[in-house]
Amino acid sequence: QDKLVQSGGGLVQAGGSLRLSCAASGRTFSHYTMGWFRQALGKEREFVAAIRWPDGRPQYADSVKGRFTVSKDEAKNTLYLQMNSLKPEDTAVYYCARGVGVEIPQAYDDWGQGTQVTVSS
Repeated sequence: QDKLVQSGGGLVQAGGSLRLSCAASGRTFSHYTMGWFRQALGKEREFVAAIRWPDGRPQYADSVKGRFTVSKDEAKNTLYLQMNSLKPEDTAVYYCARGVGVEIPQAYDDWGQGTQVTVSS
């Protein structure tokens, strides 16, 4: 069964750090773009970061460049999102996803269950 199971997240003060994890079962990361999206209350889901297939290069939304780092451990089939210098506007439910696109949610077929990240000011 293809699943993406997320962990991490929580409550942190502005300027703090959190790391999100996304463990894949079934299909691995091979031949897929692995991405992170977020959805704040009352807003649409937006792209955060991804590791593109096939070139394997990271891509980031402008709002998180220089603060967030996306990485993967293929031996563990796990995707990570290291979030530093967090801001209150980063507060959202974060989702990992597996697909064939990069920035468009519709290009992703499998989604994690979501995890809440709350940044207090």
